[in-house]
Amino acid sequence: MVRKLAVTALLLILGIINWSIFTKEKQLSDGQIVYLELAPVDPRSLMQGDYMALRYTVAGQIYQALPKKEKTGSWRHYVQASDGYVVVSLDNKNIASYRSLYQQQALENSELLLHYRVRNGQVKFASNAFFFQEGDAKLYSPARYGQFRVSKDGELLLAALFDKALNKLPETEQK
Repeated sequence: MVRKLAVTALLLILGIINWSIFTKEKQLSDGQIVYLELAPVDPRSLMQGDYMALRYTVAGQIYQALPKKEKTGSWRHYVQASDGYVVVSLDNKNIASYRSLYQQQALENSELLLHYRVRNGQVKFASNAFFFQEGDAKLYSPARYGQFRVSKDGELLLAALFDKALNKLPETEQK
């Protein structure tokens, strides 16, 4: 009886994991392409190997629009943990620019909803880091845009990094 229960639980867990992988792969292949401008950050971490920490210009604009509270005993203000949607407009290259926080308003044809989260006082999207092989930092230093695939419910998946001319950065160095 215990063995059957363990096998059933294992099959259920594997089914959930595989379904999650399937839905993410489908989003990467079918999701709408959107480019978010990157804000400059330090591309190195000695503890985790080489990676580029990702911040987005639109995240700073969302942060500015969110209501702030004064932290008790401090001069600093902070934004409470929350989830929400931002309305972005897309240009002819699918580069997103901030329009407003979503307040149930109707969207225009060139507008799209993106899901964001506020955690530890920071606005976050799908990914806040892009990992690469040690020694490949110079390949990713020209990064100016993150290409995302957006699902119908506004969830984002990072697909690749692009330079200022929207040329895809190589995934490995060509030797």
